[in-house]
Parts: sequence; structure tokens; C-alpha cells
Amino acid sequence: MSLPELEDTLRDTTFVIVDLETTGGSPENDSITEIGAVKVRGGARIGEFATLVNPQREIPPYIIELTGITTAMVREAPPISEVLPAFLEFARGCVLVAHNARFDTGFLRAAAARLSFDWPFPRALCTVVLARRILDRGGAPSAKLSALAAHFNVPNSPTHRALDDARATVDVFHALLERVGNQGVQTLDELEQYYPRVPSTVRAKRTLADDLPDGPGVYIFRGPSDEPLYIGTSSNLRKRVRSYFTGSEKRTAMREMIALATRVDHIPCSHTIEAGVRELRLLAATSPPYNRRSTSPRRAWWISLTDEAFPRLVVARTARVPSIGPFSSRANAQEAAEALATGLGLRTCRARLGATAIHPADCGTTSASPCAASRHGSLVASGYAEITDHARATIAGHDNTVLDELRQQLEQLAAAEKFETAARLRDRAANLGLALHRSQRLASLIRIDEMVVGRPDGQRGWEIVVIRRGRLAAAGVARQGTSPLLVAEHLQAAAETTIPNEEPLEGTHPEEIALLLAWLDTPGTRIVTTSHGFHQPARGAAQHADWCQQARTGARRDQLLRPDRRTDTLTA
Repeated sequence: MSLPELEDTLRDTTFVIVDLETTGGSPENDSITEIGAVKVRGGARIGEFATLVNPQREIPPYIIELTGITTAMVREAPPISEVLPAFLEFARGCVLVAHNARFDTGFLRAAAARLSFDWPFPRALCTVVLARRILDRGGAPSAKLSALAAHFNVPNSPTHRALDDARATVDVFHALLERVGNQGVQTLDELEQYYPRVPSTVRAKRTLADDLPDGPGVYIFRGPSDEPLYIGTSSNLRKRVRSYFTGSEKRTAMREMIALATRVDHIPCSHTIEAGVRELRLLAATSPPYNRRSTSPRRAWWISLTDEAFPRLVVARTARVPSIGPFSSRANAQEAAEALATGLGLRTCRARLGATAIHPADCGTTSASPCAASRHGSLVASGYAEITDHARATIAGHDNTVLDELRQQLEQLAAAEKFETAARLRDRAANLGLALHRSQRLASLIRIDEMVVGRPDGQRGWEIVVIRRGRLAAAGVARQGTSPLLVAEHLQAAAETTIPNEEPLEGTHPEEIALLLAWLDTPGTRIVTTSHGFHQPARGAAQHADWCQQARTGARRDQLLRPDRRTDTLTA
């Protein structure tokens, strides 16, 4: 059992306000002597629960003096093992509220744990915390229940008896809700977010979200000169933007951005994949100052073969065909390039060699890192061309023997118990394999002139997208009762035209293609029509993708260095 839907209004939420009397202050060492609870909804009381509880021990004199509950009064009362199931049933499906909730829920949770009962309430609201958040010390110098009851002049007064105190807490709780309601807090989610203190200047701007829809889309915070400050995306625009004006937003930069914001624009979208793509395109076009993520494909790094008689691999911002990428960091790209050059025997020296030159067998032998091509002996340009053809085939996905050989070397090093060297090779091989796999998947999608894809929307309808050359060309939704094929035809007719260029990804933002691929990988996705089959190279890096992922981030990655214990993870 969990909290009610967080989008329910406070008026539509059922609360159970609970109060306990106990033999002391420790949930581990003391026991409950009385439970009182009131169930409310929409400001009206709809039920009460009250019972004494036999603590199966003597009640201390100071507790008797405080509550008036004596040992004789609880002798014939039911034990907590009988009372707790009844209370849990009374409160099930509701939101717990208590004055000093940590005390009351602490005793109830401890009792549930001792009886091996599941605790169905992930969190309780505390009227002490809420009162301190809302009231200043001049209005209510104390957060005690008796002080708050007097401050709000409520009809029920606390008496240190559970039901009386629960009734008084109900009155105080309703009075506090009236105060937060005047500040725009309308849902349970917003009430929980209200707990942390938020500057009044920030909370005053929550009206910027009033005209936003509840559906998916992109939101744009704009500054005093109408400039974009921050761009984001959400499946529920209003809820997401409102969260920036609550205590849940703790980022200093975002608080600074909100202080500057004068309005919030939005672009409604059919579903989340369209919103994600539009966000990427807006980021690339406007570069808002408060977005930290990459906003330009030119920030990526690529591995390419140089255009020489004796080509070598280089890492650069711009890419030639063929290439591997994109990489988010130069270090990762350089590591993958070194692994591929070493595996294939591509030259790593920087000597300028013409078509008639000879690459020497002893190139770099006096240095700590000899040229990788030197293992082939002396090479003329025509002989070296076979190595570069192998590199092009590896990049394109027509040959993955280099990954086979790297993994064989890893097994040999592990068998020889050279674990440190093996660990370095494992990481380099995994980095290279995942980079090749990513590049080949991106290239596979780009090769398709047009693909229409549908995915269930969870409401008996279909999310539909048109993808052209790895770019989102159109998006829409076929609601329940509407023909998905008819919607797909209309989207195809209205889809934008894509014009490829000579870049490796033909001008499409790499993150956009990655988003589309992730969307295509989700369960239930179906291809409606396609101009070409969506496939990956048979001899591509996909054969090693699972191993590479485990080697890079898996919980058992170190066991890959011990093939005698985990031989199954080293098979192709």
C-alpha cells in the first residue's frame, strides 16, 4: 500500500490523524497504552478509532499523573497484537498525520516490526513541522499542541488522552491547511514539497506555471529581456514547473535562475520522445546559460582515420568518414583509439610518410611506447593498406576480430595472474567495444530513409513517430478508438523533410539519434512501415556488447579477470 495519487487535491485526500499515549519515550523499551485516531476527508470527520492498550507492564507514576491512565484501567484492555491490526485496517489507504509524527509513528512502526507486520505508510505528515514552517514566532511562539489549539481557537482542546488530542490535532491541521491553501498549495505532493523553507520571492513566482497544461512538452524559463534562461522537458508540464518554486528545488543555480525569470513558455508535445527531441534542438539553437548538458553536437569527440598514404587514428571535434563516436570526453575517445590501433597494428607514430615511403620495423622501439605498426615489420603503402582496410571494416561493423583478440589476450593475462595488466586491458576493450557498438547502431538508423514506429501509450492508444535518416520527422498519438494506421498516414504526409550532409551522422544531433534508439528499444514498440530493414552488422560489436557492458559497469566486473571461476562470462 502506498500514498494516494500525489495529484489528488488535499480536499480529495483521506487523512488519519493519530495520537498515542505510552509508558515512556522509547519505542524500543516502552509500550503503547492508548490509541486515538480520527479519519477526515474534505474537512469532514468520517470515522474515529479509540482504544486503551494493555502494555503488559506497570505504568510509571509520572505517566499516570500526566495522562490519568492507570495500570488498573488497562489491565483488561486488549494487547497491541490485537489492537494494531485493527488500527492498520482503519488507516489503510490514508495519509497519516500526527503532532510530532516521529514519536507516534516510531511507536507504531516498532510495534509492527515486533509483530512482523508490514508498515503500509511510507511517510506521515507532522503538524509540528508544518506549523513551524507556516507560523512565525510572533504569532505562535510555541509549536505545542495546546499552544496551537489556543492560537487557532479550535473547539477541541488537548487533554493528554489519545482521542481528545487527535481531535484537537484535526482542528489544528485544518487551520494550517487553510493557511497553505492561500499560498497556492493544493495537492498532497505540493504540501510535502512545502515543508522545506522557500524564499517568498521564489514562491511568489509559482503563478508562472498557472497556464501550463498537464501533458507532455518542453518548458522555457525566460529572463527580463525575453532571453531563454533554462529549457527542460516533462510528461506533466504544470507539475514539473511548479516544483521549481518549492522546497524540493535545492540547486543554487536554479534558485538564481528563478529569481531572474519573468515568464515560462511551453511547447506542447504528443508524447515524451517528441518533447525530448524538441528540447535537444532548442538547446542546440539557443544555448541557455543555466543548462549544464551539452547543447551542441560540435562539443563531441570523434575517432577518424587520417587521409594519408599511411593512415592513423586521430581524435578531433570534427569527424571524417569512417569514424567512431560521438564521445563525451576526449580521454575516452583517446583510450578507445589507442586500444583499436594496438589491436589492429595501426601506426601510432606521427611521422609524415608519403606514398613511396617505408614504415620501418623499428619505429619507436627506443621509446616506452613503440609504434603499434612496428610489429608487422617494414611496410610499404600497399601492404599497410590491408591494415587500414581492416580498420574500416571494424568501424563499419563488418569485422570484429579485434575484440575477439583483445578478449583472448585478457584471458591469457588473467590465467597468468597478471591481474593489474588484465584490468587495464579489460577497461580499454570494454570502452572500445561499447563505442563501436554505439556508432554502429547510430549508423544503422541513419541508413533508413523512413521508418514509422508505434508504441502503446498505456491508455489503449498508440504513440506514433516518423523517423527519417535518424531524425524525428513527425510525432502523434492515436487515441483509443482511432485507427493507428490512419494517424500514421497523416503523420507521414506532414513529416518534415530531412536533407543529409557529408558528416558522419549526416547532420543529425547524436543525442537525438540516441533518444530515438532508446525509445525503439522499449518493450511493445512495433515497426509499422519502413523503407529499409532495421538491422545491425552481423559481424559488428553487438556480439560483444553484453560482455563490454558487464566489464565496464557490472557488479562482477572483477570476476572477468578470473576465467577459471567465471568462464561463462568470457564466451562470445
